[in-house]
Amino acid sequence: MRLILATVLLCTAFNAAGAETEASEEDIAHGKALVIAGDCASCHTADPAKPFAGGKRINTPFGGIYSPNLTPDRDTGLGAWSEEDFHRALRSGVAPDGSRYYPAFPYPYFTKLTRQDIEAIRVYLATLAPVRNSEPPPELRWPLNYRVVMRVWNALFFRPGIFEPNQQKSTEWNRGGYLVTGAAHCGACHTPKNLFGADRRGRSFGGSEVDGWYAPRLDNAARSGLKSWSEDDLVEYLSSGRNGKSHADGPMADVVVNSTSQMSDADVRAIAVYLKDLPAGASEPVVTPPPDADMAAGKAVYDHNCVSCHEADGSSAPRIYPPLPGNALLQSGDPLSTLRIILDGAQTVTTRRAPNPGSMPAYAKQLSDSEVADVANYIRNSWGNAAPLVTPTQVKRARK
Repeated sequence: MRLILATVLLCTAFNAAGAETEASEEDIAHGKALVIAGDCASCHTADPAKPFAGGKRINTPFGGIYSPNLTPDRDTGLGAWSEEDFHRALRSGVAPDGSRYYPAFPYPYFTKLTRQDIEAIRVYLATLAPVRNSEPPPELRWPLNYRVVMRVWNALFFRPGIFEPNQQKSTEWNRGGYLVTGAAHCGACHTPKNLFGADRRGRSFGGSEVDGWYAPRLDNAARSGLKSWSEDDLVEYLSSGRNGKSHADGPMADVVVNSTSQMSDADVRAIAVYLKDLPAGASEPVVTPPPDADMAAGKAVYDHNCVSCHEADGSSAPRIYPPLPGNALLQSGDPLSTLRIILDGAQTVTTRRAPNPGSMPAYAKQLSDSEVADVANYIRNSWGNAAPLVTPTQVKRARK
């Protein structure tokens, strides 16, 4: 994709009973491609043996929400939905009974889909094996536990309407824009949110916290954005989960495995074309270099624990261990993802295009809060990198 960004998406809705005409194989294949682009499986599969049957908990800043059942079961899934029910859900965030969905289901993005594509999604979901599975009720704090509140939220923050092509741009760019801002709902994770969980206006793709990680900015900011990435870098990353600059981890690893690595080459390239054309948004934070004593302490931790894989100059072994100089995620204003990796370790995702695994051990037990902060500051501010200082208090919070 997540009322908080992380909620990768809740592609809810539809009905086998409403299928007035038999769907063609082309329609089914088209719908499947859109479901993959939307990464519906990641949020709607709690039990791998029951894909799309829902029940997975989606954590938000306001409590937990459980994803609904997308299979065509008539009692607990979408089997009794009409075509119009499905269309209203994706386009307007309205359930068949008239209640409003929470934006953990990213209807603010799906509203950009054409009716033809929404129907193709419905047609594909109708081909799934029906599974009986009811999701638990939301566990949200008052007053958000009352869905009627969403009428106010929608009035304030929801702007319905399909994607409007830019006639000054190429067909490929417009395809990428349609996917990024619609089906793939990238902004659900990569756009900062306001106090009410809505995208902050004027900050599109500026990076945001997602379920204990930091989804980095996707604009072309020089240090922490994608300015140093080429279109080919983006294509390789989305297709394989790694490139010569970075590896996918955390929530993004699921997105790569379940979504982007399974998309067509043309669609992945279109996304890259669109993202590389995004202008740099908000300016990056002013950085004060760490004191020499802190850098020396961080270097000592690095030399003892990290240098064997990442090398003294941070060059590492690209596509096996990500290089550190110029690393955009490493230089993000929010260090949360860097801290997660240091504390919990990392496992490189394996995909069809990159089947060889790689891993980094966890250092939560070996290093103190101060040592983690020191080494984070060292790698974020060495080899030409520049990023705000990390404090032991931030590390302590990250451990939780």
